[in-house]
Amino acid sequence: MWLLNSSIGRKVVMSVTGVALILFLTFHCCMNVAALFSADAYNTICELLGANWYAVVATLGLAALAVIHIVYAFILTAQNRRARGNERYAVTDTPAKVEWASQNMLVLGIIILLGLLLHLFNFWFNMMFAELVEMDVLHSPSDGFAWIVETFSNPVYVVLYIIWLVAIWLHLTHGFWSAMQTLGISGKIWFNRWRVIGFVYVTILMACFLIVVLAFAFKCAPSLCCAL
Repeated sequence: MWLLNSSIGRKVVMSVTGVALILFLTFHCCMNVAALFSADAYNTICELLGANWYAVVATLGLAALAVIHIVYAFILTAQNRRARGNERYAVTDTPAKVEWASQNMLVLGIIILLGLLLHLFNFWFNMMFAELVEMDVLHSPSDGFAWIVETFSNPVYVVLYIIWLVAIWLHLTHGFWSAMQTLGISGKIWFNRWRVIGFVYVTILMACFLIVVLAFAFKCAPSLCCAL
């Protein structure tokens, strides 16, 4: 099958799964922003997305998308290294027009993967997993607001999340327009347009996540004021 065996097919899989993950991040961002204004609203969403069969199925689907995206990223990186052969050891200047992110996608991907594992431990493990196996945890598995407060009261986690978000921003600002190009909807006219659209969209998306982290870190979220 060409999607599995050809370089172009693998890039298409990378692009489709990448776009799907961006859509999920958009939903997750809207959900997190709700936590800024209302603890009850956020917990209502968490309860809706708790250990229900549809939430579990969606989680498995999301996990599959992430795994496929990561695996194909490593396959394409290894393929590109093999194609360059000994040339990769030559000392060359980085072309001025080549983005830093495009030259370091593997490093960014590793940082993002490590951040994802930390995020899963802080939230999914203590919430959905704890509810599924009826495990005793510090807060109620459905009290997502309490877990946000707990996580971002730790300065180490705050710093690690900021690094993670910056890595995601760098990865997506390149990956967004690259995906459009791979999928064939980025011609000569739309190439620069997709770059601008991707940059603006991803910047707003990551800025919203960052605002949530900082608002809870400095205890200045409106929802915290109401809860106190």
